[in-house]
Amino acid sequence: MEVRDALVRLRRATGLPVAFGGLVEPGRPLVRISELSGTATRSLQALAVGSGNGLGGRAVALARPCAVADYPASRRISHEYDVPVAAEGLRSVLAVPVVVRRRVRGVLYGALRTARPLGDRVLHAAVEAARDVEQALLVREEADTLLTEAAGGPEGTVVRERVREAHTALRALAPRIADPALRAELLAACGLLAPREAPRTVALAPREVDVLACVAAGATNADAARRLGLRPETVKAYLRSAMRRLGARTRGEAVVAARRAGVLP
Repeated sequence: MEVRDALVRLRRATGLPVAFGGLVEPGRPLVRISELSGTATRSLQALAVGSGNGLGGRAVALARPCAVADYPASRRISHEYDVPVAAEGLRSVLAVPVVVRRRVRGVLYGALRTARPLGDRVLHAAVEAARDVEQALLVREEADTLLTEAAGGPEGTVVRERVREAHTALRALAPRIADPALRAELLAACGLLAPREAPRTVALAPREVDVLACVAAGATNADAARRLGLRPETVKAYLRSAMRRLGARTRGEAVVAARRAGVLP
C-alpha cells in the first residue's frame, strides 16, 4: 500500500509516465519489484534486484538516489536487467532508496521512454515520495511494537511509561501522514493502547486527545504546539475544551480523567 500510493504521487508530481518499486525481502538482500504504475508490460513485475546490480542495486549499495539518462548505454551501472528494462522500453531512469533507521528498505523508480537527463525538480519529487514511504514504514513498525507490548499486559512501570510516550509520539505523527487509510490505521492502533477495560464515558475530539497526550508526557503548551504543528493559542483552546468535557479544573486532573475514561493509556 505504501509503495503503490507513493508511485502514484511520484508520477503526479514529476510527470514521469512510468514508476515502479518494491521493498527489501525479509531476511534477503534483495529488493522485489512489487508495484507498477504506468507500465505497458509486466516485464518488471516481481523482478529481484540485488545490492550493487543495475541502477536500483547501485542506489541500495550507496544508500542515495541514482539516475542515468540512457539506461542501455550507461557505463555507470551493471546491466543484469537490460532485458526487462528494454521490454518496457525505458531509457531515462532514476532510483531512490527508501531508508529507515539507516537501513535500506526498498527502492522507488521513475522512468521515461526517451533518453534525456532528469532534472533536479524530478529528483526532488522522487526523494519526497521515498520519504513518505519511509515515514509510513517507521510509523507502522512503531505501532506494531507498541501493540505487542500492550498485548503483553503493561503492568510494569517502565513498559507502561514507554507505551504512553510512544502513544503520544504516534498521535503527534498521525496528522502528518498523507495517506488517509494509513492515518486511520495509526489512530486505530493508538486507540488499542488505551486500557481496554475502561469505559469510554467521554467523547473528545481527535485534536483534544492529541493535546492531552502531550500534556500527559509533560509538555508545555509551547512544546505541544511545536510537536503538533499548531499555534500555542490553539493548543490552549483545545486543552480548555478537553478540561471542560472531562470536568477537570487543572491539566493534571484532565490527564487523570482522560486515563480513567479510557482515552489515554
